[in-house]
Amino acid sequence: MVYIKEAHPENGWVVSSNRAQGIMVTDPISDNERREVATECSLKLDIRIPVLLDALNDRVACAYGAWPDRLYLVSRDGRIAWQGGPGPVGFRPDELESAIRTELSERRGRRIWRDSRRSFA
Repeated sequence: MVYIKEAHPENGWVVSSNRAQGIMVTDPISDNERREVATECSLKLDIRIPVLLDALNDRVACAYGAWPDRLYLVSRDGRIAWQGGPGPVGFRPDELESAIRTELSERRGRRIWRDSRRSFA
C-alpha cells in the first residue's frame, strides 16, 4: 500500500462523513507529517500490510493516476498485472482479489528452471 496525498484534508475539500467519523486531518507539509497521518490511518483501519509513503510532490500518485485511491497489482517481476478503476467508484477489492488469484495460478503453472547463475520463472 502506498499512502498518497490526503483526499479530504481540513484545509482542503472537507466532507461531512469524515467529520461524523472524527476524521480531521490537515494536508501534511512535511514527510514526517505524512508519516504520522499514514500511521494513524493504518492503525485506525487495522491495515496489516506494509504502508509506504509517496513523497510530498505526489510522484507515485501522479504516475499511477491514483488520487484519491486506486488498486493495483504489481507482479513479482515488477509489471502491472492488474489496474483497477479510479476511486472511489472504481475501488473494488473483490476484483483485486480475483486478479491476485489469477496471477498466483498463472505463476504456479509456469515451469521454473535454474542454471548456475540465476533462476527464471
